[in-house]
Amino acid sequence: MFRTGPRNLITDVAGLRVGNASDAKLKSGVTTVLCDEPAVGGVQILGGAPGTRETDLLEPHNSIEAVHAVVLSGGSAFGLDAASGVQAALREKGIGVDVGGFRVPIVPAAILFDLRNGGDKDWGRYPPYRDLGYEAAQAATVDFPLGTIGAGTGALSSGLKGGLGSASTVLDSGVTIGALAAANPTGSVTIARTRYFWAAPFEIGDEFGGLGYPSMPDDARRILLKHRDKRVGGQAEAGGNTTIAVIATDAVLTKAAAKRLAISAHDGFVRAIWPVHTPADGDLVFALATGKSGTELSADDAIDFFAAAGATMARAISRGIHAATPADGDLFPVWSSR
Repeated sequence: MFRTGPRNLITDVAGLRVGNASDAKLKSGVTTVLCDEPAVGGVQILGGAPGTRETDLLEPHNSIEAVHAVVLSGGSAFGLDAASGVQAALREKGIGVDVGGFRVPIVPAAILFDLRNGGDKDWGRYPPYRDLGYEAAQAATVDFPLGTIGAGTGALSSGLKGGLGSASTVLDSGVTIGALAAANPTGSVTIARTRYFWAAPFEIGDEFGGLGYPSMPDDARRILLKHRDKRVGGQAEAGGNTTIAVIATDAVLTKAAAKRLAISAHDGFVRAIWPVHTPADGDLVFALATGKSGTELSADDAIDFFAAAGATMARAISRGIHAATPADGDLFPVWSSR
C-alpha cells in the first residue's frame, strides 16, 4: 500500500520548495519549484501543442547535469517570461552555473493556455509574467495551498475549473516521490459531469473526495464518450489547453533515469484525464531528482518506483481540480458545486 508524505505535497521531497504568485483580475499566475541545491533534471513532452523554455538542455545527451528551478506558468507563450523573473531572483542570491565568472541560473519552463478564461488580459505593452515569476520565487516555501493559485489560477478542464494540485508517496524503501500539476486539459478529470474522478483507484484516503467509481456499467460507453464540455471561451481550440507538471524524488538518479521518471509520470496523466495528449494539449512533465535520500534504486525497487510516479501524478492532477475555488467571472463551475 502506498502512503503519503507528511504534507502530501511535492515538498515532501527533501530539497524542494514551491512558490506561487497569482493575479485574480488576470485569472492567471505562476508556480515555481526551487531546488535548494542543483537537482538532476529531465523532461518528457507528449502533448501536441507545447510551449517551453530550456527543455533541450534536459535531454540526457546534453551537457548541463542539473537545474536550479523549474517554472509552470499560465499566459500561453507570454507566460514564458516568468522564467526570467525566477532567474532574476536566483541571480540576486548568487545561484547559478559558473560560466566564465558569470552566474547563470538554469530555469526550464513550460506554459499552459489560459488567455480566454474570463480574465482581463489587456496588460499593455509587456505581460506581467516576469514580475509574477519573481514574486513566486520570493514566496517559495515547503507549505502551499492547492486549487485556484499559481499556474492553476485560470486553469479549466472539460466542464470544470482546473487548478494546481500536488501529492506525495513514500515507498517501502524510504524513497519519496512528489508530484505537482497545473491541470488545464482538453479532456475531463471526472467521469462525464459526475463528481467521480478517473483517478479514483489511486486515491489515498479521501484526498479528492473518497468517492471511488460510480456503479453504472450499462451507461459506461455514454459516460466515457461525454467529455467535450470545453467549448466555452474557445478553450477547445488547438493549443488552448495543456497540463504541465513536475515529478520529483529524493532518490539518486542519472539524467537518463530522470527522463524515465518523467515518462512514467505521464502514465498518471492517462489515468487521471480522458482524453489526454491530444493535438490541442501541450502536456509536459519535468523531472527533478535531489538525491537527498542517498538511495540508488535496485532493479526490483525501480519497478515500484516508476509505478508510484504514475499513481502520484494522477492523484496530484485530481487534487488540483478537487481544490479549485470559485471567483467572479468564472466560465466553469468548481468540482465542489457538483
